[in-house]
Amino acid sequence: MTTETFATVTDGVVRAVLPLSDDGLISLDDCDRFTELLMSPPESAHIVVIESRAQSFCLGRERSAATVHELPDEVDRLVAVNHALRNSPLVSVARVHGDAAGFGVGVAALSDIAVAADTAKFFFPEVNIGLAPTLVLAWLPQLVGRREAFRLTATGAAISAERAAALGLVSETATAADLDARVDAVVQELRRHNPRVHREIRDFLRATDQATEAQATELAKSRLVIGSLRRQS
Repeated sequence: MTTETFATVTDGVVRAVLPLSDDGLISLDDCDRFTELLMSPPESAHIVVIESRAQSFCLGRERSAATVHELPDEVDRLVAVNHALRNSPLVSVARVHGDAAGFGVGVAALSDIAVAADTAKFFFPEVNIGLAPTLVLAWLPQLVGRREAFRLTATGAAISAERAAALGLVSETATAADLDARVDAVVQELRRHNPRVHREIRDFLRATDQATEAQATELAKSRLVIGSLRRQS
């Protein structure tokens, strides 16, 4: 499968359909292709809508490492997806029509905007196989706080889309009947604005993610001057 077989571009919008197994899992090879799409998108692309056509949105990723020597490569490929979601030149919008677990929650949560059907559930099942999801814990506390991150990963309990929105795992919810219309409205709202400005916003958010308030303010001052000069040129 190539990136072209699960991604199409229309009027600056890429629709990326995650290829999932019957169990709702994505393969590592398709993780690689997803990373490639995010980091090297078509030249005309501005926004990527991430979705799937399975019953669920995504229930995780396939575990293919058979030996201890293969595990580091598997982990690196998963890290690359997280990195791509944060560093892609595209604005990402997740259309979460069904349940999301583990890796699938990460795709939704690390997208710039995520709209979830109000019937969707979100959970981290790794604890049930005796695994601490440390890749998840690298970003989850920043969104939901330490205590919620612990509870979600330590219990594996599912939460509702409404709760996921309250915690910041998704941006908003919609009924199943209204989901497509709401995603389309978000995309159109974004498309009205300059892609360069969106890239600058995302770049600044990345740069200040771990910065102190003072550091963020100093960086903001310099970026604002540069941005204003660019706007006038």
